[in-house]
Amino acid sequence: MQKSNTRQITPKLTNNGFFPLKTNPNRKAKSNESMGEWKHINWRKLERRVFKLQKRIYKASLRGDVKAFRRLQKTLMKSWAAKCLSVRRVTQDNQGKKTAGVDGIKSLSPEARLILVAKLKPNSKVKPTRRVWIPKPGTEEKRPLGIPVMGDRALQALFKMALEPEWEARFEPNSYGFRPGRSCHDAIEAIFLSIRRKPKFVLDADISKCFDRIDHEALLRKLNTSPTIRRQVRAWLKAGVMDNGQLFATSEGTPQGGVISPLLANLALHGMEKRIKSEFPKLKVRDRETWFHKKGSNFNSPYLIRYADDFVILHEDLTVVQRCQQIISEWLHDMGLELKPSKTRLTHTLNKYGEEEPGFNFLGFNIRQWKVGKYHSKQGFKTIITPSSYKQKIHYDRVASIIDNHKSAPQAALINNLNPVITGWSNYYSTVVSKVAYSYLDNLMYPKLKAWAKRRHPKKTWEWVSNKYWQTIGGDNWAFATKQEGKNPMRLRTHAETPIVRHVKVKGEVSPYDGNLIYWSSRMGKHPEATKRVATLLKEQKGKCTHCGLYFREEDVLEIDHITPKKLGGKDEYKNLQILHRHCHDEKTTEDGSVVKYT
Repeated sequence: MQKSNTRQITPKLTNNGFFPLKTNPNRKAKSNESMGEWKHINWRKLERRVFKLQKRIYKASLRGDVKAFRRLQKTLMKSWAAKCLSVRRVTQDNQGKKTAGVDGIKSLSPEARLILVAKLKPNSKVKPTRRVWIPKPGTEEKRPLGIPVMGDRALQALFKMALEPEWEARFEPNSYGFRPGRSCHDAIEAIFLSIRRKPKFVLDADISKCFDRIDHEALLRKLNTSPTIRRQVRAWLKAGVMDNGQLFATSEGTPQGGVISPLLANLALHGMEKRIKSEFPKLKVRDRETWFHKKGSNFNSPYLIRYADDFVILHEDLTVVQRCQQIISEWLHDMGLELKPSKTRLTHTLNKYGEEEPGFNFLGFNIRQWKVGKYHSKQGFKTIITPSSYKQKIHYDRVASIIDNHKSAPQAALINNLNPVITGWSNYYSTVVSKVAYSYLDNLMYPKLKAWAKRRHPKKTWEWVSNKYWQTIGGDNWAFATKQEGKNPMRLRTHAETPIVRHVKVKGEVSPYDGNLIYWSSRMGKHPEATKRVATLLKEQKGKCTHCGLYFREEDVLEIDHITPKKLGGKDEYKNLQILHRHCHDEKTTEDGSVVKYT
């Protein structure tokens, strides 16, 4: 039997360039904090110090002061505070913190974290990433992930801290994927705002194997940074991939799974919107006449809205959209990329175009316009955005599989597994016209639950079975819930009970690095995928962590904590709940002796 190659390490177990066998006892510490234990570090002070540097980098990049922001980046990467935060991010906060790289190390002790901080510096000797294949939702295809070793992850987090503020000041306003403070819902709202007054032709496009084919040299030229950062990024790109014990060279592409990979992918695709605007500038009535602009009329530039490698181009003139497709194809060729023909289509938001039906799907939403009378709309049409039928089918299949896999499980276990899936899916689509889809899915679920209940009691009448598994709660006489005397029943959530709340798009070109922490912390509670409990606690705490006193930021990982632990008599009610950073939650539960439970 093959032994697992993952292990918890201490500083004495390895010597791989990041964790020495021994440290120099005569080495002078950079600060008193570095002499203390990991849990005694003043994280509040460190976060403020790093954020001030990031804000200065952002502002220097905004005004085009290259010398200033490169000097600040160098300062940040040498900062002990930034190194500590980078190590904490990859060893305590990130979801994949217990995923091992090629060296088999999946967790670090507090002592090992401190030694990693001391040894964190640019290093051209990069270990290859470990390839993991994960399934694509709704398909039989699998997506490759490249998992770096723990030391490289921490170094990537450090470099990202320095590079992200610079590029956040440069990124285009309609780029929404893999950026702090921006989400799918912002992209959908941008599309709605661009077509709500006038129907438009749409180029719905997808880039073929974007992350696997990005040209390394073109990416490094566009990065245009200091030699130190350039050498390190090149080392990560050329590190190679270990798959089933075999090492494969990486001559192109950025490995998905690294901390810095999303930033590099965004950087590679930066400039598409600018290229379209330069070809088709906004022209007024008296401006020059061109093949696409006639004097006496206004001409608005096409809208290009991008989320990662998916994008749409919108304009009322068909020839303009067709020309945009040619321009983008040529632009992508310089980066070693091309459009995927099977996922690129030209359609119209209101009328049928050729064999294409009106409307299009984007990020799981169906965007389409419908003709209505003047009584219903002055324009004669309405823009309706709904969950796409394909995503509804995938979601129902998942719900049905959970029910089938729990045929012998108690009702409470089935409800406990279904509720997070239903809540997450419903919250994602809670900003658009989803009530019909919600009711449809609830109606499909009922026969599955009925068959599940009847199978457990084949000799009982339906009246007996329904009384056992369906209860009257509030005004709902058919609530699928447990029957518990003297206790609150565990109830299955329905899709339809999720309220529809319109999403407010992020303002123009603002960034989490602009210093307006009140704006960004308030947006977190209004995010569509934030649960009601999280939103309520964020509002009560005014966007601040009660443990460290800092404002929550977009990239922070949050957890709900019981002020008085349950084992000490604490109840699961709002007055006994607070929301904390994940690392603050770990620290707090260590202090009060309660068990850490992630929610």
